[in-house]
Amino acid sequence: MSDLRDEQWFTEVFDSHGSAFSLKVSEKLLDVQSPYQHLEVYATETYGNLMVLDGCVMLTDRDNFLYHEMIAHPALFTHQDPKRVVIIGGGDCGTLKEVLRHPDVEKVTQIDIDEEVTKAAERFFPELVEANGDPRAELLFADGVKWVDDAADESIDVLIIDSTDPVGPAEGLFKTDFLKRCHRILKSGGVMVQQSESPLYHSGSIIRELRNDMREAGFDSVATLPFPQPVYPSGWWSVTLAGKGTSVENFREEAAASHEMPLQYYTVDAHRGALALPPFMRKAFA
Repeated sequence: MSDLRDEQWFTEVFDSHGSAFSLKVSEKLLDVQSPYQHLEVYATETYGNLMVLDGCVMLTDRDNFLYHEMIAHPALFTHQDPKRVVIIGGGDCGTLKEVLRHPDVEKVTQIDIDEEVTKAAERFFPELVEANGDPRAELLFADGVKWVDDAADESIDVLIIDSTDPVGPAEGLFKTDFLKRCHRILKSGGVMVQQSESPLYHSGSIIRELRNDMREAGFDSVATLPFPQPVYPSGWWSVTLAGKGTSVENFREEAAASHEMPLQYYTVDAHRGALALPPFMRKAFA
């Protein structure tokens, strides 16, 4: 057995859960300290390129479609007519690419605080940024919390919080006060979605607290959708949707079944299945 501490392996250790995840690497392609975080890119033997922020795996070529499709398409098919979409975070631009697959979306603004992430994606993950030139796309490098503060009331249809873990630059994106401000800028019928960590590790903590905070912020309905994500802690991840004057337990199933987008994971059945939570998650949220 190979020694995972060897320089040929990148290993992310999850001390609080007594586990770790490793990928065999062949080369370090980038090592940058931005004003906000430490950014690395590696070439791996079996997962393509790997992006790491502050020692945590962010994405790989091989499986990033799982996360990007599930943070984008359930929210867009839940909204009845999404025209104006905002992404907070998402500097790798994979979520932006998925949103722009929807032809009825008229404008997407992405606000990420760290331009170095987008620069790295342009160099090492070109397939993720291939929609950046779409005339409907606007990329801003700024503080997403401040952008929300300055946004007009009821001006957004879908708000996507594509953040890193709730520490460091992303910590403020999980706070009740921020969620209240998100509620303010959503139109009636608006949908918010936020990445919400591992169902196995965090159902009774981060996810439950986020769901409660969303309700406290004024959202009328909440739904957490789990999905596989091999390179993230526990190999299982989630997004949590919240609706303003609308139910996020229902979605436009006919549209989700008949679209012609070349997706790799999201289907109408995958969406239905993700809404059917396993008993341990329902118990944690009770």
